[in-house]
Amino acid sequence: MTKIFAFHLLNDYSGSPKVLGQLLKGWAASGHEVKLQTSTSTPGFLTNIKGVDNCDNHYRFYRFIPLRLMVLLFSQLFALLGLLPQVTKGDIVYINTVLPFGAAIAGRIKRARVIYHLHETSVNPKIFKHFLLFWVKVCATEVIYVSDFLAKEEPLNKPLHIMWNAIEDDFRDKAVAHRRHYWQDGNVLMLASLKRYKGVDEYVEIAGAWPELHFDLVVNASEQDIAGYFGKHTLPANLSVYPAQQDVHPFYQRADVVMNLSRPDEWKETFGLTALEAMIYGLPVIVPPVGGISEIVKDHITGFHLNGKDTKSIGKLLRTLKTDPVLYKAISLQGVAHATSFSETNFLDHSLQIIAGKTY
Repeated sequence: MTKIFAFHLLNDYSGSPKVLGQLLKGWAASGHEVKLQTSTSTPGFLTNIKGVDNCDNHYRFYRFIPLRLMVLLFSQLFALLGLLPQVTKGDIVYINTVLPFGAAIAGRIKRARVIYHLHETSVNPKIFKHFLLFWVKVCATEVIYVSDFLAKEEPLNKPLHIMWNAIEDDFRDKAVAHRRHYWQDGNVLMLASLKRYKGVDEYVEIAGAWPELHFDLVVNASEQDIAGYFGKHTLPANLSVYPAQQDVHPFYQRADVVMNLSRPDEWKETFGLTALEAMIYGLPVIVPPVGGISEIVKDHITGFHLNGKDTKSIGKLLRTLKTDPVLYKAISLQGVAHATSFSETNFLDHSLQIIAGKTY
C-alpha cells in the first residue's frame, strides 16, 4: 500500500478540509498508510480521523496580516524540514489547496509524487498568489481540480484530473430521512465565510426586505468575529446569525431555500458544496451565474442563477417559490436526482485511481 503524506494549512469547518477529510477516511479504510499535517489549534473536519496519524503544523490564524504571514512561513519551514527525513521516492505528498508549499518543496527534493488538490486559487495579494502558483508549477507531479471551470481559469501545464466533490454517505442518509418537496415555514438559509465578497451584506438586505420570512446565516467564524463584522449595525429581527457549526443538518432541515450570493466580480465560486448539500435535501438553490457552482446547478432545472446584487429579482423568485408548489416540487425533484450522482463512492474510487496512478 502507498504511504500518503497529506498537508492542509488551517483545520476548520470549511469546504476544503471537509473534502480532504472524506479522502483521508477513504484512503485509510483502503489500507494506505496516511499521515496528516495540519493545525491543531482549533477543531475542524480534520480532527481525530480514524486510521490517520496526525501532526501539528504549528500554524495559527491571526488577523494581523504580517504576523499571519510570518506564522505561515514558519509552518512551511517546519513542514519542509520535517518531511525531508520521512518521505521517499515511492511516497505521495498530497497538498490540499495552494498554501502548504513547504511540503511540496520537500516532496520535489525527494522525487516523490506531489499531487496538488486545488479547490480555488483566489488568493490575495496577487504577488502572493503568483508565489504560491510558482511552487505548484515547479513541484507538482499532477494537479486535481474540483471543476472544469477552475481548470480553465487556472491552467498550469501539468497532468490534470477533474474530481468533483461529493456528498458524504452519512450526510445523504440524514438528508433522505428529512427530505421534502414543498415550501414549509418560510425559512431561507445561507452558509458562507464572513466576507463581503461572499454576499453577506446582500443577504442582510434581502432579509430586511422580507420581514415575513426568516433568514438563517451560518458563517465560518466565531461569535467575536461576527460582532466585529456587523459592529453597531442593527440587523433585521428576522435574521439569525450563527458561528461555525460542526453539524449543519438542523439548518437544512428547517430551510425552504438555500442561497449562495458570492459576488461574481470579486469571488467566483469554483464548486459550491453547500449547494450540493441543499439539493440532496430537495431544497431549491439560488447561486451566482458564473463559476464552478453554476456548472453543478442548472438554471431553472436544478436551481436558479442570479447575481446576488440583484436583490429585487431574488425577492421576486422567493415569492414565486412560495406561491408556486408545482415549480417548487419540480426543482426539488430534479435537484435531488442531480445531486445523487455526486456520490461518495464514485468520489473515493476516482481518488484511489489517482493514487494508484491509473488515470490522467
